[in-house]
Amino acid sequence: MSFSFFKQSRPKTPQELAKAIKDSLMAIDNITAAEVKSLEKGMEEVEKNIMTMRTMVSGDGEVEPSADQITQLALEICNEDAISLLFHKLPILGWEARKNLVHCWSILLKQKVDSVNCCEQYMEKHLELLEFLVVCYDNKEIALTCGHMLRECIKFPTLSKYILESPCFELFFKFIELPTFDVASDAFSTFKDLMTKHPTAVSEYLTTHYNEFFELYEKLLTSANYVTRRQSLKLLSDFLLESPSTNIMKRYIGEVRHLKVMMTLLKDSSKNIQLSAFHIFKVFVANPNKPRDIKLILAKNHEKLLALLQSLSPGKGAEDDQFEEEKELIIKEIDRVHRLAEI
Repeated sequence: MSFSFFKQSRPKTPQELAKAIKDSLMAIDNITAAEVKSLEKGMEEVEKNIMTMRTMVSGDGEVEPSADQITQLALEICNEDAISLLFHKLPILGWEARKNLVHCWSILLKQKVDSVNCCEQYMEKHLELLEFLVVCYDNKEIALTCGHMLRECIKFPTLSKYILESPCFELFFKFIELPTFDVASDAFSTFKDLMTKHPTAVSEYLTTHYNEFFELYEKLLTSANYVTRRQSLKLLSDFLLESPSTNIMKRYIGEVRHLKVMMTLLKDSSKNIQLSAFHIFKVFVANPNKPRDIKLILAKNHEKLLALLQSLSPGKGAEDDQFEEEKELIIKEIDRVHRLAEI
């Protein structure tokens, strides 16, 4: 007696799965909105294939994933041009399918075939997909999904550099200020990665786009939103004080407009912002090659600055010897600049 009808169907090979993903996504395009049942069935097939992909790259809890199969799957979804379809269908995928796709993308993007990251290479040939992910911050339903996938891409220098140089990069200054908190926070996380993951590329970008960038960045530093001010101030320290950005920092601390922003932030109602502003302000003051305009501003405002600095402490009554030492040096330098200005 045969029991073959109890047997499970043979698992798909990576090549078969990649083709099934592509075919199921393309099939949806041929279904009209009026064909509700057909559309539901089509979406079920898409989401089932994405779930199968997750099982192939992560295992099912009982069987460990095969490294060879994962690598082969990465190659096949590139060969089948399935990545572009998956990206563009994100808006109609369910929450679970999107979550599974994010998980799979983080694994597939790392796979190498003959020392080449095939998914990275695919993205380099389809750079418009990076712009698509950025623009998706405008769609709060898929913004976080796209943000996760974008940050995975940003780990690769060539992809990160493309976004920096793309016109879509300026959209981050808008997305960071979106009223939906989780979307705005996610956009800032992506922006932070862009500005810190690859310091040399960031330095090159800032050298070429200095004025445009800092004009936009000043709006973040002076935002009415406390979180935006605090995060952007901390981030400014992170990328400005990186060694590849030395020339950018020298230019920044030589400009009065930036000094005025830091002086304003020293008066912020938030102690945290005051302290963060101090750590950038001190670089202006300690600069041994201060331009004349900078010296004049410091001399003119020295009484107010000294009063602000003397009242500034690390907070919560904590004694911070290094902070106090730095503060004392900055106070002395401002005093010295003021005395020289009177001569």
